[in-house]
Amino acid sequence: MLKTAVVILNYNTRNYLRQFLPGLIESCKGLDAEVIVADNASSDGSAQMMKAEFPEVRLITLTENFGFTGGYNKALRQVEAEYYVLINSDVEVPSHWLKALQDWMDTHPECGACGPKFLSFKERDTFEYAGAAGGLIDSFGYPFCRGRIMQKLEKDHGQYDSPTDVLWCSGACLMVRSSVWKALGGLDDRFFAHMEEIDLCWRMQLRGWKVTVVPESYVYHIGGGTLSNESPFKLRLNFRNNLLTLENNLPATLKAIAPTKSEGALPPIIPRGLRPAALQGGFKHSDRKYYLKAKRIIFVRMFLDGCSAIVFLLKGKWSYAKAVVEAHREYRKMRRPGEILPERHVPAGLYKGWIVPKGLF
Repeated sequence: MLKTAVVILNYNTRNYLRQFLPGLIESCKGLDAEVIVADNASSDGSAQMMKAEFPEVRLITLTENFGFTGGYNKALRQVEAEYYVLINSDVEVPSHWLKALQDWMDTHPECGACGPKFLSFKERDTFEYAGAAGGLIDSFGYPFCRGRIMQKLEKDHGQYDSPTDVLWCSGACLMVRSSVWKALGGLDDRFFAHMEEIDLCWRMQLRGWKVTVVPESYVYHIGGGTLSNESPFKLRLNFRNNLLTLENNLPATLKAIAPTKSEGALPPIIPRGLRPAALQGGFKHSDRKYYLKAKRIIFVRMFLDGCSAIVFLLKGKWSYAKAVVEAHREYRKMRRPGEILPERHVPAGLYKGWIVPKGLF
């Protein structure tokens, strides 16, 4: 079996493929690794360009744009390898990036996923927004990174150069053990794009796997290659998927961090909003309080989202405020409570507190 499949999911980024694919191919030589491009039904001639200019690269063509989640789920069903690497087309890699990740996974069988340190393509001594030096999450579900809080980015002075277990590594360059990927069912198709890697890494840890940033490996990321950072659609996906991520993972996390000596008093009713399917196949009476507590935290988070929408309105950003409202509407339609397993595995990277004030002031 192939050791590592390095898979780019492409959607209308033909020029980035031309720019960064040659270096990526060169970096994989001699490492039992194959570069594969999965095209999400691009309309910019990406697939035709690949056939003409990179005939040696395996091309998987998808029939429509299934998004980041559906695209990778469908593409990786056609790939057999010990490790999968999900990597964006707008990432520049140095020669050693892959070997460092492979070596870490080979020598740490408890690790389900790992990722490199992300540096800015334009300011190469500065961390990049998407992943920086590994991701964490605060008590209200706001994700942030070592080296990046909100829009504040640190310079890289080697302050995060030790391998560290984190809650998540960015999907812009993420190595995943294929057996773990398959056991988890891949990415959550409901997400379409954005925050799906946070959900995947979080679910992974709740089942006992570690997620580690390996800073010996680093990459340079442009960011915003497919969706602009100013896109209301992207904002809607982020707000919606943040809530779906909490719905998937908060109940099991709250149980994992709760004292084990006593379950305490049980709530008299099942939390409002739980679908009947959640009560089938082992839903335990003793787990109800964790669903209820998760529901309260999500309610607070939705209130904070509403405050963000008001700020957008006051700034005249009507499309952004509308995106938040639509995100909440879609979340209510798509939500389903996450599974609580009997085992308690406490994820790394849980920040006790609210990170937003530190990013604003």
